[in-house]
Amino acid sequence: MPLLHPGDTFPQLTLNIPGAQAIQVPDSFAGEFGVVLFNRGAWCPYCTAQLRAFQRAGDSLAQVGVRVAALWVDDEKTTADFTARHGLTFPLGHSADARAIARLTGAFVNEDPLYLQSTGFVLDPQGKVIVSV
Repeated sequence: MPLLHPGDTFPQLTLNIPGAQAIQVPDSFAGEFGVVLFNRGAWCPYCTAQLRAFQRAGDSLAQVGVRVAALWVDDEKTTADFTARHGLTFPLGHSADARAIARLTGAFVNEDPLYLQSTGFVLDPQGKVIVSV
């Protein structure tokens, strides 16, 4: 499947959150604009920098009605440790099925080792894609 394009409806994805109840995106954005980030993993310096930048921008994003959620293939413990170490306050989902996510969204998958390549979507309040990168 090609990467979702502007105007496409973003599929329902379940994000397993360490130590918390799983959430559904885009439903968890509650009618606000949303950013969904797929990241390679805790080992990736680019992904760490990106997630930290979104954390730093969190207050500004919230003021304009934008919510953020991210996911990757890393396990629950790695994700919990990363979230705590970097003080993330937005949901970071663990143990994503990279191939299933790719089928639904068109995200690129690295096969060996298996992970999602960095991909991002901005969604409107109705869950439609505005931007995909």
